[in-house]
Amino acid sequence: MKIPYLKKKIELKSCHDVTWEDNYSWIHQQNILEVLKDKSKLDPEVKEYLDEENSYAEHHLKDTKNIQKKLFDEIKGRIKLDDESLPYKDHTYEYWTKTTTIGNYSIKLRKKINTDDIEEIWNGDKEKKKLNTEYFGVGDLEVSNNDRYLGYSLDIKGSEYYTIFIRDIESNKIISKEISETSGGITFSLDDKYVFYSKLDENHRARKIYRHEIGNLKDEDRLIFEEKSEAFTVSIGISSDEKFYFINTSDHNTSEQYYFKVDEKNPTPKLIIKREKGVLYSINSWDGKFYNHTNKDAEDFKVDISDSLDVQNWKNFIKSKDEVLIGGCTFLNNWIIRSETSNALDKIFIKNISTGKEEELIISDEKICVPGISLTQRDRDTDNVYLGYSSPRTPSRVYLYNLLTKSKKLVKEQEIPSGHNSNDYIVERIEYKSHDGRLVPLTITRHKKTKIDGTANLLLYGYGSYGSSMSPNFSSTRLSLIDRDIIWATAHIRGGMEKGMKWWKEGKLTNKKNTFKDYNFAAKYLIDHKYSSKGKIIGMGGSAGGLLMGAVVNQAPELFLGIIMAVPFVDSLTTNLDHSLPLTVGEFDEFGNAKDNKEHFDYIFSYAPYNNIKKMDYPHILITTSLSDNRVLFDEPAKFTAKLRDHKTDNNLLLLKTEMNAGHGGKSGRDGAIEEIAIDYAFALKISKKI
Repeated sequence: MKIPYLKKKIELKSCHDVTWEDNYSWIHQQNILEVLKDKSKLDPEVKEYLDEENSYAEHHLKDTKNIQKKLFDEIKGRIKLDDESLPYKDHTYEYWTKTTTIGNYSIKLRKKINTDDIEEIWNGDKEKKKLNTEYFGVGDLEVSNNDRYLGYSLDIKGSEYYTIFIRDIESNKIISKEISETSGGITFSLDDKYVFYSKLDENHRARKIYRHEIGNLKDEDRLIFEEKSEAFTVSIGISSDEKFYFINTSDHNTSEQYYFKVDEKNPTPKLIIKREKGVLYSINSWDGKFYNHTNKDAEDFKVDISDSLDVQNWKNFIKSKDEVLIGGCTFLNNWIIRSETSNALDKIFIKNISTGKEEELIISDEKICVPGISLTQRDRDTDNVYLGYSSPRTPSRVYLYNLLTKSKKLVKEQEIPSGHNSNDYIVERIEYKSHDGRLVPLTITRHKKTKIDGTANLLLYGYGSYGSSMSPNFSSTRLSLIDRDIIWATAHIRGGMEKGMKWWKEGKLTNKKNTFKDYNFAAKYLIDHKYSSKGKIIGMGGSAGGLLMGAVVNQAPELFLGIIMAVPFVDSLTTNLDHSLPLTVGEFDEFGNAKDNKEHFDYIFSYAPYNNIKKMDYPHILITTSLSDNRVLFDEPAKFTAKLRDHKTDNNLLLLKTEMNAGHGGKSGRDGAIEEIAIDYAFALKISKKI
């Protein structure tokens, strides 16, 4: 089949006395945010190219149709389709969700406490059918405090512009005007007269908090708070003791918080602590005291306590620890629950308020696992919590746990309908040395029959940005590769927070290349120790993990058999220079500001995947993107693919697949998500010659 061709229109770009050529910059439309909302505004020539690439990918994946279907059935077969969540007790009702064998979206149910009369208050499949839309994204689903109203927000394009609706549950009628172009979050006032929400500006940034009067169909909503900095975005929530609303405004690196009392008729947010560059903080209130989870003078966070916000006198409550990430606190009447993360492993601690004694809560004898804890009810006068865990080989288990008696009862276990034996799998956690001697955690999961002699293929997953940590939790989907003799390894590289804030700082700004080097050194370690061999590893990452994939494949293509990159941030220099795009300004502290800082410009230019494509052999590459993605615009992977076609000197596969009705998270619905995984895995099996 003819290889797709994107017309070249040479443009010379210049910044900081550096000039470079960009043959494909023309595909970026000036009205790109309008295109995200309305695909009919897409340049016809660009659409034709994307369609050609889709046909080309379809052609070259034609021989994987059977394995895609098999993978889809396999993955779906491991999901208990008719499942129900554990109930959460509100004041009057118990609420929970369920899924069905035929539905793609969840159903929200409730029943009055101590009764058996179940009521369906939301059905995603029915709502989608009513709207007759292909994409159906639910941002938030909230019930008012008096249990009368259902608030929900919908995105039917995939572009993350959410419209909020308020529905009377009993009559099933919309009772307020539609609130459009929001970030999706809904917060009901305690008296149920209002909802608070954040509005998106013309650059898709949430910088205003509004209050909407429920039932009002015509009046303008009241502006409560406005953030002046283009780099910061805002959100609103309620304190644990339900006495205050807190407005949080932040970028990735700095935060500031305001508060007002829940009974204020005309809310006037008051500043708590003035923003200070590099300082993150989050205030909560409980039992007449205020708790501050912050990294002020504590790189890996601490928790301070004060009796007042009017006259603040902060004292240490939970001390900081080097390279141990201290989490925030969850409160019950008699208990304080918190978490710590170190070496890519989480721990849960419980403090008895009356005795002051704190202890770690150990739930499993598996060393590599992810513990979790959640509340069973809104009323905090209880000793019961839901306590659970999973590991790369063990599906999720949740217990009803009594903090006082330490008794536990298994109340939910993730069922794998097609069968699963944890003993068939081996999980290892090792630490390897990176280029500068730093020890990087690596989690390896394999089938017990897979030989460690260099013959196995291996999928190496990585992310390494924004302080996002990769947890070693259970994934039933990965078993489709692991059962076919492909080892799954997750590299906990710098740029995440698996080893605290320092781990993040060592992988961002002008330390970003540590992220890429950590990943390539993971590949080399796995080769040296016979988990795989050079040219048998498949790299995988999405979004900022796609930036990682683009960078490492330019630097060390010989290590890889193939690369799978989803919605990849590969034209990172161009995006960083464009301050009108939704995420750019808010990410200066993550990637730098190339436009205004020559050091940042030179550094980003030196690794940006699109700018560093070379004349050389590349491995097989599958790139997936979405037309309505506002986080990583589709033109980034499109340009990257076109330029790669110009430069690569091999005959390996280069496939670009664009979802024309989806956003950053891909297709909506359960089946849509499984279909996308099946394509990725089928590609991995094809290039591994395992079809």
